[in-house]
Amino acid sequence: MTVARLLLPLGLGLLAACAQQPTATVTLEEDQQSRCPLQLQSGQTLVLSLPSNPTTGFRWTVTDAAPQVLRSLGPEVYSNPEDAGMVGGAGVSTWRFLANIPGEGHLVLAYQRPWETDVAPEKRFDCQISVK
Repeated sequence: MTVARLLLPLGLGLLAACAQQPTATVTLEEDQQSRCPLQLQSGQTLVLSLPSNPTTGFRWTVTDAAPQVLRSLGPEVYSNPEDAGMVGGAGVSTWRFLANIPGEGHLVLAYQRPWETDVAPEKRFDCQISVK
């Protein structure tokens, strides 16, 4: 009987601690740029997905990866979810970052043709990141 009395408060304490943990992954898409500035907790993963069509010559280039607060978890991953196997179809470019160090930075990407160095990017994605 005393073991059960000890386990109940311990179980409730564990549930409360789990409820206060931040969501492990934060997903952000181009149309959600209004969520910026974005506040992350150290240890959270940020997944950024932007529409892309490399067959047109346009590519997203990371111009500032907020290295003072974020750590890249790998290279860009391109997928073509809508028309799999269809040549020239649009897809999605995805990056994963770890909120690594407390502080502030900007995650900035430009959508442009790499050889058009004197032309303004077709699109920009700019998000201020704050890690606590």
